[in-house]
Amino acid sequence: MVRPVPVLHVLSVLIVIFALSMLLPFGVSFLYGDPAQRPYAEAVLITLASGTVLWGATRFGRGELQPRDALLLVALVWTVLPAFATLPLVLHLPELSFTDAYFETVAALTTTGSTVLSGLDRLPPSINFWRCELQWLGGMGIIVLAVAILPMLGIGGSQIMRAETPGPMKDTRLAPRIIETAKGLWLVYAAMTLACALTFKAVGMSWFDAVVHSFSTLSLGGFSSHDASFAYFHSPAIEAVAIVFMVIAGINFGTHFLAFRKLSLAPYRSDPETGAYLAVLAVSVLGIAYFLLAHHVYPSFWTALRHSAFNVVSIATTTGFASTDYSQWPIFAPVWMLFLCCFATCSGSTGGGIKMIRAELMVRQALREIMSIIHPRAYLPVKLAGQRVENNIIFAVLAFMLIWGGSVITMTMLLTASGLDVVSAVSAVIVCLCNTGPGLNQVGPAATYAGLNDFQTWVCTAAMLIGRLELFTLFIVITPAFWRK
Repeated sequence: MVRPVPVLHVLSVLIVIFALSMLLPFGVSFLYGDPAQRPYAEAVLITLASGTVLWGATRFGRGELQPRDALLLVALVWTVLPAFATLPLVLHLPELSFTDAYFETVAALTTTGSTVLSGLDRLPPSINFWRCELQWLGGMGIIVLAVAILPMLGIGGSQIMRAETPGPMKDTRLAPRIIETAKGLWLVYAAMTLACALTFKAVGMSWFDAVVHSFSTLSLGGFSSHDASFAYFHSPAIEAVAIVFMVIAGINFGTHFLAFRKLSLAPYRSDPETGAYLAVLAVSVLGIAYFLLAHHVYPSFWTALRHSAFNVVSIATTTGFASTDYSQWPIFAPVWMLFLCCFATCSGSTGGGIKMIRAELMVRQALREIMSIIHPRAYLPVKLAGQRVENNIIFAVLAFMLIWGGSVITMTMLLTASGLDVVSAVSAVIVCLCNTGPGLNQVGPAATYAGLNDFQTWVCTAAMLIGRLELFTLFIVITPAFWRK
């Protein structure tokens, strides 16, 4: 049975840590002298006080978390922390409703990148910094960060790590102790973020833009400090840097960790996802470039390739940056990009969607079924990277796909019933479930989600949370059997 007191005790610690994370944009507001200083001071105090009070009320209930406790904690963290994250926004922008502010912060922490805000160029720098910092924290998962901290407070983290890790193979450990795994992942993540920021600065960005865009690039979040996103810079060099780091962030960070530890490229060659991921991206970029050239969208192949490479990689990796309004391209191109965002990224990356490993397993399972009909007595195991995949994993992936498809249909019906056109509804649900950001039509790359009514906004908010936690976590928590002994 779930024990709420230990769960709430861990949550209180995370809320206090989250309050401390607000000190960074608070410092930025002082550095730039922007008008958001007081809202940040109030937000820090409110969040810190809430966490401290909850810690005091639950301090006698600390202990090792069981699997059910960890699932509840993950669900609470990803629903409660965005509420505290809204404080700087609603205090500085009183015209912003809580619904829209919560949508914005959920989009940040889930690295979706959908936004209801416009006039980003006129916002205080600290507000843009906070939005992108939230994406950076959400990129690897604020819980995974806490796994390296909570053991020092007497709270074990192994169950949290298993509940938070994306992908079907959750029990694979990169280091003997879970704390070492968490530290290793964050070290690689932080090092790559620093490298990205320095490279952005070297090719022409200001320090501020370099930092905030490195946050949203490595997290595959897609928030920008400019309404025009990367079109603001008009720079092929900046776009090229973003492409490289988006591709890197779409690969399993466990693979990066092993490659760094061994100082070898062998982990990339042995990873069953990386090769397929890179091949899909390369074929799609070249295919869309030729398609745009054939339809006379751009006058030369190199111009078509530039815009195809940036926007296809951005959407396929579920980042959501844009260098042009690709919704104006012939419809095949944006629909193909929407299809890619459903599965292209690797498990264990900061991207969203179904993940490449599940897509590979489904293809292999389909081929096995075909061959079993042709050869009914043959023994036909499903293999990945030369190893047999157990049937229980295949069944779990099949269940995941069924729930994913059912979620798309259900939420699309809800949005269309509420008055949204079907193209906007389908694309909004898919990009929110896949944590991508911009969709088509009313929620396209040149628009925001501000045009949605409150009901539609909450449906999209739920889709982002469900997608970030890969469906099962939230659905299990609301199941009656979860709360029984």
